[in-house]
Amino acid sequence: MSDEIRLPRQEHVTPPGIQHHFCEHTGCGKDAGWGFGKPKHTPHWFCFEHRTDGERYL
Repeated sequence: MSDEIRLPRQEHVTPPGIQHHFCEHTGCGKDAGWGFGKPKHTPHWFCFEHRTDGERYL
């Protein structure tokens, strides 16, 4: 239809509700899937390789 708005196709679009976190280990910066933190505190995020570093925040 002529009244539709078409946006350009974007690669690597994040679905709604998904958040990206990056590893907090010095010099890493990989995607982090493990969050560590006490209740009601901001979590600290680490990748699979450095997830043991997060245990100090528990």
